[in-house]
Amino acid sequence: MATFVLVPGAWLGAWAWKRVVPTLEKEGHSAYPVTLTGEGERVHLASDRVGMETAIQDVLNVIRFNDLDDLVLVGHSFAGKVAAAVADRAADHVRRVLYLDGFVPDKVRTAQGGFPDEFPVQGSVVPLPMEFLDAVGKDVQGADRAWFTSMATPVPVRYFRDPITLSARFDDVKSSYVYCTGGDTLSWYLSQSPGRSADEVLKAKLDGPYRIIESGHWPMITKPKELAEAMLALAGGP
Repeated sequence: MATFVLVPGAWLGAWAWKRVVPTLEKEGHSAYPVTLTGEGERVHLASDRVGMETAIQDVLNVIRFNDLDDLVLVGHSFAGKVAAAVADRAADHVRRVLYLDGFVPDKVRTAQGGFPDEFPVQGSVVPLPMEFLDAVGKDVQGADRAWFTSMATPVPVRYFRDPITLSARFDDVKSSYVYCTGGDTLSWYLSQSPGRSADEVLKAKLDGPYRIIESGHWPMITKPKELAEAMLALAGGP
């Protein structure tokens, strides 16, 4: 059986995994959805002091205080860099990192993943830009959209801006990937290799197994069963 630690992307919290966790648990697996400081039910803790190191410690403490080992660390969207940094520091506890339609770091020793301001900033946070939801979440409609927008909270801007620096420990961490047909990551990859199929591009680019889901950027909202099944297929063994 696998143990999943689920790290949400921007504007989300543990709530975003609500439809995924039951499928994992029904199959006998364990799941620990995380809410990063300043988001979700921890939105009241947002400040200009909250940054990447805060997020890393959030996840490390979930691992430590739940006594987790041999875990699959799932990082959605920007949280791919959170998952990578956590895996670097807790490599002995991580079976593999699963990048869900998100940032994948290079295996280098220099700082990376410091994103420029792409969306409007209000003080120390970035509210959910509806045009981004419309662009990469076209399948988030009706009741799903109402739920999503009612639960989404601003994200601390330093989660975007702060880079990570990985050590040589990260080089041996195994990786798996889930990409979404309606997300911006896969679209960007394909735009760099015109005339090639998604499978051709991903097989050449990635160093681990992958799955492609027919969904927008938030399959945990619109395709939770398909996402859970993909995660289980990619969890692998020790």
